[in-house]
Amino acid sequence: MQTPHHHNLKIWAIIPAAGSGSRFSKTELKQYQRIQDKTVLEHTVNRLNQLTLAGCVLAIGEQDDVAQALKFENTENIHFCLGGAERVHSVLNALIYLSKIAAPEDIVLVHDAARPCVTAMCLNDLISTVVNSASSAILAIPVRDTLKRIVNNHDIEQTVSREQLWQAQTPQASRLGKLKNAIETALKNDIVITDEASALEYIGESVRVVQGRSDNIKITYPDDLELARLILTAQQDTIASRE
Repeated sequence: MQTPHHHNLKIWAIIPAAGSGSRFSKTELKQYQRIQDKTVLEHTVNRLNQLTLAGCVLAIGEQDDVAQALKFENTENIHFCLGGAERVHSVLNALIYLSKIAAPEDIVLVHDAARPCVTAMCLNDLISTVVNSASSAILAIPVRDTLKRIVNNHDIEQTVSREQLWQAQTPQASRLGKLKNAIETALKNDIVITDEASALEYIGESVRVVQGRSDNIKITYPDDLELARLILTAQQDTIASRE
């Protein structure tokens, strides 16, 4: 599947991969766990490379001696920069790196290192939304389950209406200059940035939701590795059956 065409359009990807992965394991980073003879990070980067990317910037930790030795597809398009203390700092470092080689109007996708199951169709839907509107955009899915607000000892305080609630995913896409300005402005004002959209929301930029898929999971706990393996196998089987 080809990237949506737009004159002189360049698309870049950023993957913040400097996190400690403490919820997964205190000693092992989730992006370097293996599924089908590849690391999670290799699967993730290769999924993004289904787009015609101008380049992909990995923001990695100072002590990381694994990432640069991995065998990515389109390895000539892979760039590395130093990550930061939090995800938002890693993303900003990558945006600063990109500012030297990319134009402010270029589109940037920011994607979780441990989200290897995103589909080409979702990626193309996301890019099309940004190309055809003045908005930034994120993949998300409607919240399906009943939500409870909890207090004290896990006691339920109330049921929260899920009618207008969506669960954010990645990639999250914006114009390079717009996203860099949003993050710098939010950080300067001590705003807590949980994802790229929250920074854009803070400066009043429009962010659209593009419906993603529930199989675009983020590997957070050890159990998620097996689920990701099953999803990747099922997706490959589906592609094979169409060929």
